[in-house]
Formats: sequence, structure tokens, C-alpha cells
Amino acid sequence: MQSDNEAQTDDGEVRRIQNHNARMGIILFTIYLVLYGGFVFLNAFAADMMESTPFAGLNIAILYGFALIIGAFVMSLVYGALCRNPLHRPSSLPSHNSATSGSSSVDSVEQELKS
Repeated sequence: MQSDNEAQTDDGEVRRIQNHNARMGIILFTIYLVLYGGFVFLNAFAADMMESTPFAGLNIAILYGFALIIGAFVMSLVYGALCRNPLHRPSSLPSHNSATSGSSSVDSVEQELKS
């Protein structure tokens, strides 16, 4: 069983991790927003430029659109790699010796998830 001080430390750690994850999401969202804004800006104010075909007969609108889709996928992978999950901390894993703890490891995990 955790003391109140340990629980507060764990809550603080969870909040710190959540703040880190939110900050990473905001940063990646801002990057994507700038890229998408560039796409919209070019379409609105330089439509003739979007019609040029620099590569394999594909116009810039198609290339930029595919780049946005691929970029969103890559950014989701980056987000997954940068973010931390507070439920998978090594300190929160139950002990495998259920004989000394008096409960099964499943019960320990359920208690940890409830708290």
C-alpha cells in the first residue's frame, strides 16, 4: 500500500507526464498547422503556381497534398515516440511474488489502475 506522500509524488509525476505529452501535441499541431496554412495560402493566392508540374506530371497541389498526408502520419509516429505513458512506469508494475503480497498480480494491477 502506498503512503499519502508516495501517492502525491505519483500524482505529481502523472501530471508532469501529462503536461509533457500535451506540450508535444501542441508543438506538433502547430508545425502541421503552419504546413497546412502554407497549402491553403498557395491555393488561395498563387493558384497558378499550384498548377505547375515539377515531377512525373504531377502538379504541386497533388504533391503538397500527399506530403501533408504523409507528414501527418510521420508526426503521429513522432508523437507516439515522444510521449510517455504513466501507466507503464517500472515502479507501477506489480511484484510477481503473490505469496508474500497476499493477492494476485491481477488484483495489484486493478488496484493501481483504480488509484
